[in-house]
Amino acid sequence: MQKANKNNGSNCLHNRSLNLIKDSDFLKKQLRIALRNCGIIDPENIDDYFCVRGYEALGKALTEMKPYDVVKAVKDSGIRGRGGAGFSTGLKWDFAYQAKGDVKYIVCNADEGDPGAFMDRSAIEGDPHSLIEGMAVGGYAVGAQKGVIYIRAEYPLAIKRLEIALEQARQHNLLGDNILGTDYSFDIELRLGAGAFVCGEETALLNSIEGKRGMPRPRPPFPTQSGLFGKPTLINNVETWCNIPVILIDGADWFKGIGTENSKGTKVFALAGKVHNTGLFEVPMGTTLREMVYDIGGGIPNGKKFKAVQTGGPSGGCLTEDYLDTKIDYESLAAAGSIMGSGGMIVIDEDACMVNIAKFFLEFTQDESCGKCTPCREGTKRMLEILTRITEGKGKQGDIEKLERLGTMIQKASLCGLGQSAPNPVISTIKNFREEYEQHINDKKCIAGVCQALLSYVINDKCVGCGACKRACPVDCISGEKKAKHEIDQDKCIKCGQCMSVCKFGAVDKI
Repeated sequence: MQKANKNNGSNCLHNRSLNLIKDSDFLKKQLRIALRNCGIIDPENIDDYFCVRGYEALGKALTEMKPYDVVKAVKDSGIRGRGGAGFSTGLKWDFAYQAKGDVKYIVCNADEGDPGAFMDRSAIEGDPHSLIEGMAVGGYAVGAQKGVIYIRAEYPLAIKRLEIALEQARQHNLLGDNILGTDYSFDIELRLGAGAFVCGEETALLNSIEGKRGMPRPRPPFPTQSGLFGKPTLINNVETWCNIPVILIDGADWFKGIGTENSKGTKVFALAGKVHNTGLFEVPMGTTLREMVYDIGGGIPNGKKFKAVQTGGPSGGCLTEDYLDTKIDYESLAAAGSIMGSGGMIVIDEDACMVNIAKFFLEFTQDESCGKCTPCREGTKRMLEILTRITEGKGKQGDIEKLERLGTMIQKASLCGLGQSAPNPVISTIKNFREEYEQHINDKKCIAGVCQALLSYVINDKCVGCGACKRACPVDCISGEKKAKHEIDQDKCIKCGQCMSVCKFGAVDKI
């Protein structure tokens, strides 16, 4: 196999794709490592992967390095788990290496369940061999013979391409017995998940693989000591595994030269919401939220004002304009009141109601709660009831304080990360948009005009009496003579908005 390039120059592995996009304005600030081959190679042709130094890292590990040398290289790189928690990948590998056991497992967490997230799916669809190679290297490093990729059944194309790539790797003796003529044997199987968000938590994922209900286990013991079928198990997510070949080929020193002091390398984000350029972006750690929203995302469409950016998926926080210069790294986002998460990033404009946004995310996490522990099962339900009451105009004095107390209790007492982070959207919106909560409760108004129960539709002086609104109203609450100003009976109005949508004269106001 070709020797690894040592000059850290233009021939570095990641630059093979970077050179093709560097002239694009909105991609200039990207640095593609995990996604280096996506869109560059044919993901169903292993020869294309060979052309970008594919499986060279595995060959180097098996022929030039001892298992602990690989573990040390990962530790020296400073990479942290990209699945959300940000735990040191090298330290986790070291734990798995030190664990005693004749049988060990490697597991890839591809159970991507965050609303608006598609990082893992795209990485697998565009470059399945990077994942396979990273897992094979990890298996060699910690002494595992079997790998499992746990992937959502809703990803049919990713599954198909993984199946093709796994078979191609076996045909080329890159998986199976005596890989590349060495004493090392390792193979990977696919397990399909049913779509439970909680199975993104590593111990719930292990239960699901074993055929049990997807519910988290108390820790310790941690999976590196007692994981799949009670055996030492190393679990990383797709993005983490895809970084491993680059670390071995271009070197730990090169990798840790990217990013911030405590957050090395790059991070893939699914940028969505009210922004011009939505999609998948990979940037160095330390890139600011402002650069993501305006330089890469292209700013807010339709001349609207920026209101917030929500990072970390449904368990993340909503950050205001005051935080736009926050660096994207684990510590900075946590200090701002949010989290890195697995890489979801949703931009919110001035038309959004932040109380309703918090309710939306809490609905998701409450519905996805496995129900095992009382703080998460009951606490999120009580929080959702309060939020629902507030958005229906039935909020009471003290509701905000109740939400804060409940949120703090759930964060401290829940068993797994789902419950511990579920209150984050509520806590962060109360912190940064408290006045909206107060308006909903005290004034019974939603200034964004989103919460239907707090809206009123009125006809203004622009009305020409055409009768379009009257004909469209499903409950006959609009009255008025032809060519005369019409009126809406507020007691009958169901606030459906049909009158406003059919009026051609701007004669209906939503207040």
